[in-house]
Amino acid sequence: MYLNCHTYHSLRYGTVSIEELVQQAVDSGVNALALTDINTIIGIYDFYKLCKIHQIKPLVGVEVRLDNEPYYVAIAKNPEGVAEINRVLTDFNCENILFPKKNPNFENVFVIYPMQNVPEILGDYEFIGVRPEEVNLLIQKKWKPFLHKMVVLQPVTFKTKKEYNLHRILRAIDKNTLLSKLEEKDVCSKSEVMKKPFEVLKHFKNFPQIIENTERIISESHFEYDFSTPKNKKHFTGTKEEDEKLLRKLTYKGLKKRYSENNKAAVNRIERELQVIDELNFSGYFLITWDIVQYSNSRGFMHVGRGSGANSIVSYCLGITDICPLQLDLYFERFLNLNRKSPPDFDIDWSWQNRDDILIYIFEKYGKDHVAFCGTNVEFKYRSIFREVGKAFGLPKEELDELAKNPMALHDDNDVVKLIQKYGMLLEKFPNQRSMHSCGILISEEPITNYTALEMPPKGFPIVQFDMNVAEEIGFEKFDILSQRGLGTIKDTVDLVKKNRGIDVEIRDISISKNEEKCNEYLSIGKTLGCFYIESPAMRGLLRRLKCDNYKTLVAASSIIRPGVAQSGMMREYIFRHNNPDKFEYFHPIFQEQLGETYGIMVYQEDVIKIALHYGGVSADDGDILRRAMSGKSRSIKKLQEVKDHFFECCSKQGHPEKLSAEVYRQIESFAGYSFCKAHSASYAVESYQSLYLKVNYPIEFMVSAINNGGGFYRTEVYVHECRMGGGKIHNPCVNRSLFETTVYGEDVFLGLIRIEKLESRLAQFIPEERERNGNFLSLEDFIKRIPIGIETLQTLIFIGAFRFTGKQKNELLIEARLLMVNFKPEYRNPSFFDTPKKDYTLPILKRNPFEDAFDEIEILGFPVTGSPFDLLQTKYRGSVMAKDLTKFHKKQVKMLAYLISRKHVPTKKGTMFFGTWIDVEGNYFDTAHFPDNLKQYPFQGGGCYLLLGTVEVDFHFPTITIHKMAKMPFIPDPRYSGDQKKKFEIHRKINEDVSMTWRQPYPQEHEIGLPRISMLP
Repeated sequence: MYLNCHTYHSLRYGTVSIEELVQQAVDSGVNALALTDINTIIGIYDFYKLCKIHQIKPLVGVEVRLDNEPYYVAIAKNPEGVAEINRVLTDFNCENILFPKKNPNFENVFVIYPMQNVPEILGDYEFIGVRPEEVNLLIQKKWKPFLHKMVVLQPVTFKTKKEYNLHRILRAIDKNTLLSKLEEKDVCSKSEVMKKPFEVLKHFKNFPQIIENTERIISESHFEYDFSTPKNKKHFTGTKEEDEKLLRKLTYKGLKKRYSENNKAAVNRIERELQVIDELNFSGYFLITWDIVQYSNSRGFMHVGRGSGANSIVSYCLGITDICPLQLDLYFERFLNLNRKSPPDFDIDWSWQNRDDILIYIFEKYGKDHVAFCGTNVEFKYRSIFREVGKAFGLPKEELDELAKNPMALHDDNDVVKLIQKYGMLLEKFPNQRSMHSCGILISEEPITNYTALEMPPKGFPIVQFDMNVAEEIGFEKFDILSQRGLGTIKDTVDLVKKNRGIDVEIRDISISKNEEKCNEYLSIGKTLGCFYIESPAMRGLLRRLKCDNYKTLVAASSIIRPGVAQSGMMREYIFRHNNPDKFEYFHPIFQEQLGETYGIMVYQEDVIKIALHYGGVSADDGDILRRAMSGKSRSIKKLQEVKDHFFECCSKQGHPEKLSAEVYRQIESFAGYSFCKAHSASYAVESYQSLYLKVNYPIEFMVSAINNGGGFYRTEVYVHECRMGGGKIHNPCVNRSLFETTVYGEDVFLGLIRIEKLESRLAQFIPEERERNGNFLSLEDFIKRIPIGIETLQTLIFIGAFRFTGKQKNELLIEARLLMVNFKPEYRNPSFFDTPKKDYTLPILKRNPFEDAFDEIEILGFPVTGSPFDLLQTKYRGSVMAKDLTKFHKKQVKMLAYLISRKHVPTKKGTMFFGTWIDVEGNYFDTAHFPDNLKQYPFQGGGCYLLLGTVEVDFHFPTITIHKMAKMPFIPDPRYSGDQKKKFEIHRKINEDVSMTWRQPYPQEHEIGLPRISMLP
């Protein structure tokens, strides 16, 4: 009789999880249960598995509603019925085809109508659901003809009175209304709870046929699912044999490009991999990936194949990846082994500009019925909980803001707030809405609606209703089609160099991306701002500490910066051993044998697997569990705990001292957070090196491309500064030289029109297009005639200097603009046979303060262009020490004047500490540390220049200043408002800074790590 059960996947309606629903059934003695969430089948697979565990018969389906009006409950008789339901939901979600309110066209589905929506004629598969509280209605004459088509219907939506109140709150959130304004039709009945079966059936004792009909639906519904078989598209060519033949042919064709044909090591590796790939039936998976990459290459797009896929020489020969696994001794079994039953996971990056083109190709090539994005559940988070629940209780915006941004300990202590807290906390981990996975694509053998309904988010590509974890469990392996801005920067730089210098840069030639003398020099001093993955303050500091001057050290740096390695203390220990190779011993010979390249430190996921296998003696299966735990997947972390005891048992059998094994496991366990496999690090390092190669050799074009691709870690101002440091002559936007984006002519860099905050994007595109069609603008009047623009926007262009080609002062242009616009009509923009001669005006020459332009630029662009922030300071003092000399001042106190670039908040036991990044008057970068006690007296006060006093600590070639005192230095008053006391300091607040947050504790220092530097053998 439980043919209509909701979980919290009935978004903003149900209040129980799938686990709680099934446990209720167990506790109540229910032996058959139907999951029918509202307009979604998202939970049916987890539900099915749980029911099987508890020996409950699972029925799956959906409750179809439109605008919360119940139409009917649909229960699948079999898997074909699930597919029918999915297609109806998909048509509604993706094609806006409304659900039929009555008599839907199903063949393998039972349909149960509420008594409020009964059709005149009922098909064989259609029934009327009668709730226990509705039994008394059956005495009415109109229901007698339908008694033989009725079933017991006891919906389930909540468990307790408290959860009923939560349900009402969810309904208010969904309707964006107050709790007090909810109507009866908006919420469920108070009877929608699970009871003992006899308590429900006693209401129907006089209607045995209704009970029989209910039992018939239960007995005739048979949903079974095979979780073990792969559901991805099986073949590329059509058959397994043809796939294997084509893959072999393409691999050996690629071998000729990548290696010499007589490279025996490469051939042996290829044969070994092809055998495993064929045995596991993954040839089609490799070929589909190859096909996508081939299309990308045909369009001239850049891609990066990364992740564990780069462990494969077949991937390398196919051109999917650019990492030679022989050169780096990469571990193929990390990617694919005979113990693995699911397909491998390729991660491929494209530029953010090209990704949609790749996606369109995939959907068109493999068919919209077979391709979809993974979905993801967006859960209620702390801020959204208090905003949404508080709004339902009627709190004003100001109070909602306070609740959302402050911890509960600081909330007002009144009854309403206590209620909001009470019910708000119940919503933690509740799904709030469904969204699209950022990159995961599924390509299925059968129509994808056989497994799930699809939805159409605003992005325009359909998504499945379940997430990547469910997808993996039911037999799908996703293709990760990712986008990033780093590749866009590389591709745009190559194009700009060709246009600006006439030089063709073959950036895909990876031989130039490994060992360039000047690139290595830049790496060693952390001169990498703008370069993919290696531009953050933390990464630049790491490169300097390592004196990283080669590709292999860069590969290691890409992994040890990751939280798993750094937080465990192994990053710190790696730095020590790299700089002091003669001051440590390997604490066991296996560490020297397996991890000699990384000084006995576990840096990559493969390293942990090697130690688990060779030191611990665990099985390959347990090694794979450890690998999955290291990837940060919560389900795998749980598995990690399960093999802990087994690991120690194996170590004991190997005869290892318990103390040594405990230390080894501590290191392994620390990787359960986040770390890279070596192939992934190597892939990142190649792209980082490509970026660096372009920065070193073509610094102006590279930084222009970084600006146009949205930069990276820092704001636009910092990349503009770096462009200037690289030799670029920076110019404000100009209507005759600027494009939509920033562009370069020789060494002259013109900021793009899009950089003007108050200029509409449409207009910023139209101006260069009009100039391209009809030539340069001859004057302000000519511009007004050709461009549909209002006086305020025109004034903004004048203030930024966009008409400086006229040779006129800004004040003269402003007067001219007003005179021209006062009587201007749009029809004047039409070409006329005779142009009215322009009247000349003689205006007095007004003296301008030399700093007025800088303040115009801060207001319009967000930063000064014609000068530096230091030029605007009231003080002439510029500091006693420059950044380039800091390494000479170890343990000494220095006083510096610097401009704030960024600060990072890091929690500690004593409070929040900050790490700052600055530039000095010479334009060079340096870093500071600010401890909690010091910050109470000398806090940050927003963007600008500060006077700093602190002690220099040089840590393995990298200087950091521990700040003792800090004071923000005043800028000169805004000369444009010299007579206005309020406004002359107003624009100063627009000076920016970059702020980042982390919830991780600071990385441990050497004395906190305790990693042994001597042998631990007895």
